[in-house]
Amino acid sequence: MVFTRSKLALACALASTLLVSACSKENSAQKQDALTATAPATGEASTLSERNAQQRLVSTLEKHLKTANINAKIIAVKKTEVPNLFWVSLEGMGSVYATSDGQYIIQGDVIRLGDKQLQNVSEALQATENKKHLAALKTEDLIVYPATNGKAKHVIYVFTDSSCPYCHKLHEHLSEITSKGIEVRYIAWPRGEQFMPTMQAIWCSEDRKAAFDQSIQGLPVQAPQCKNPVHEQYQLGLNIGVNGTPAIYNSDGQYLGGYLTPDELVKRLEK
Repeated sequence: MVFTRSKLALACALASTLLVSACSKENSAQKQDALTATAPATGEASTLSERNAQQRLVSTLEKHLKTANINAKIIAVKKTEVPNLFWVSLEGMGSVYATSDGQYIIQGDVIRLGDKQLQNVSEALQATENKKHLAALKTEDLIVYPATNGKAKHVIYVFTDSSCPYCHKLHEHLSEITSKGIEVRYIAWPRGEQFMPTMQAIWCSEDRKAAFDQSIQGLPVQAPQCKNPVHEQYQLGLNIGVNGTPAIYNSDGQYLGGYLTPDELVKRLEK
């Protein structure tokens, strides 16, 4: 028993060390980097009875959340490999688990044991949703740094904030990252209301790349107000569980981590 507890304690410690690689959202807890692993991509209701059961669960959850004065919109519900346990995506609140009767919700990770590497049950389910959202983004609404030396081998999406020191650190390595065949796509994610005007000014600038460079150097960015996607991109981040920057995802919607060196990034992309 002591050995088992020690392994779990070590796993938690390893997860917590990853928190220092991202700038936290103002007044919110850091996103705990789950023990990265792949999980079976279950979840889609395949029969009419399963779809009806999921709809009943949604109705029950909505009723209970309303009773508890929790204003949360349910975006998606998927079954997990755990009997009678469903994964629920909530707008602006990340995801939770719910029992099949809708009487209980559980926050945190569900870890599957039995393999040499601990398996996060929700990772593949969340990645499937993330992939759809990221693929729907228009490149003209992002800041895109194409891969150099030919066609991109990989595309990454980075939720970033020009006020975040770890975002600055990642930005310093952009030329090295793109030289490794990685296309980088920046998504605006101001960590607090006080950072929203600067990010909007960057996105309203005629040259967003130059404006971003200017901002990370501590210089003010001046730009006329315009219709911009910053609020929508911020909401997207909340929906998929972002609460710190940088937050890096691959094109399959898998969360790769916070700040990573170019070599670490390549290693995770080619894992």
